[in-house]
Amino acid sequence: MSLQTLITADSVETPSGRIRYASTGSGPVALFVHGVVLNKHLWRHQLTGLSDIRRCIAVDLLAHGDTEITPNQDVSVTANAKMLKEVLDALQIDQVDLVGNDSGGGIAQIFAALNPERVRTLTLTNCDTHDNWPPEAFKPFVDMVKAGGLRDTLNAMLADKTIFRSPGALGPAYERPETVTDEDIETYLRPLVRTEQRTHDLQRFVMAFDNKHTRVIEARLRELRAPTLILWGTDDVYFPVKWAHWLAKTIPGAKPPVVLEGARIFFPEERADEFNRLLRDHLQAP
Repeated sequence: MSLQTLITADSVETPSGRIRYASTGSGPVALFVHGVVLNKHLWRHQLTGLSDIRRCIAVDLLAHGDTEITPNQDVSVTANAKMLKEVLDALQIDQVDLVGNDSGGGIAQIFAALNPERVRTLTLTNCDTHDNWPPEAFKPFVDMVKAGGLRDTLNAMLADKTIFRSPGALGPAYERPETVTDEDIETYLRPLVRTEQRTHDLQRFVMAFDNKHTRVIEARLRELRAPTLILWGTDDVYFPVKWAHWLAKTIPGAKPPVVLEGARIFFPEERADEFNRLLRDHLQAP
């Protein structure tokens, strides 16, 4: 069967905006949270690969994808964690298996720390952690956004997809950037330039980066008992593997980290079979 027949696109009204999401499967809910510049498309292989054991839902964050917000909506990571709670409330979902990547992993930590009763299990892949946010390697992108260059940069990557795959852009996020298709790049970036407001919302998201959001939850993370899987690529220029060990020491429910040699930050997309197998074992553990 094709992805189109398996995955349903929908939206839900919340106080934070009209949140778009993709869903498939039935049973207990697994909620997937992507990071900056991407959207729910990141999790397509997980939605199709795990739909036999979970109702899989992947959201578009505030300022990303097809989610619609007002110009004055807070788009910080803490606001995004609040949005996740609103989505679950609107869909009448009590608990989730929460999975996060990149800044979505930071948002997942915030959600879990503030709403531990809503988290059945937690899975964190390479992501913003504690005071490593924004990571040093991402600061040139932040500086470019602050200088007002975001829209031109996004349009340049859309006009010439090799720029997206280059070492100066998203190339370092992939083991094999040459395998990222033009269609994938369009799916990620086109919504961000659909209107001036959408680009401005992403600009606000990036400019709101501040590790106070992840530092302030440390005490609550130290009380988090949800079974936690930490999967970490070792070749990530943004989030060194030491942060996997920090999370494992900090979260009482965490198992020792599982490291993926040579993997980079977007390994849920590139190493979907391996990731899905490890995630399936975690979700089905007694």
